[in-house]
Amino acid sequence: MPLAVGARVDLPQRVAHHAVKVLRLRHGDGLTLFTGAGGEYSARIAGIEPARVSVEVLAWLATERESALSITLVQALQAGDRMDLTVQKAVELGVDRIVPVISRRGVVRLEDQRALRRVEHWRGVVAASCEQCGRNRLPEVAIPESLEHWLARAAERGALRLMLVPAAGHSLSMLPGPIADGRVELLIGAEGGLAPEEMQMAALAGFLSVRLGPRVLRTETAGLAALAAIQFLWGDLKEGTTDV
Repeated sequence: MPLAVGARVDLPQRVAHHAVKVLRLRHGDGLTLFTGAGGEYSARIAGIEPARVSVEVLAWLATERESALSITLVQALQAGDRMDLTVQKAVELGVDRIVPVISRRGVVRLEDQRALRRVEHWRGVVAASCEQCGRNRLPEVAIPESLEHWLARAAERGALRLMLVPAAGHSLSMLPGPIADGRVELLIGAEGGLAPEEMQMAALAGFLSVRLGPRVLRTETAGLAALAAIQFLWGDLKEGTTDV
């Protein structure tokens, strides 16, 4: 939806429904709009009709809430609604990019049109999560591919590559952290974890094995716990600016 100061625009149907039916906003109430490319607009509701909600755009705000870390979550596909939960919470925790991968021990297989439909669904989850947590830049969701194919690609220069392995000899706190530009790639296995061959391929691709305490975490817990720890150690959670 194109936005400009002084313009009067109709909200997309989903956004209009959320504003009026969920948030109970009324004529004249203020709200914040964003396009997903950074920054945001203050606006107010100018009209409410059965089939449309229009708003007046008042001002542009160069607000940024992105972490200094650029985190890519490489997540093996999870069954049921676990993937939705992971995507939603990863956005809240500040990831920059989500790469769904098909692993050998995973129980989910996505191909062709089904994969594209799931990606569109996850992108909707990303947008809704940004609305909830105040982010105004939409994290990317990549098209699912096999973990082997993804690992075969050239690594992003300077990125700190980490994979969670319960038996690893190092914890996150023992690592020096990312270099100045703050890029981190985090690999999380599916319900059955990463296969030995996958861990070997990841290690050859530059991934360091790390553990999160003495307990074995479920796939939907492991990634989120690691993201929170990474943001606390090297990102913006340590700054005491997070509202709960």
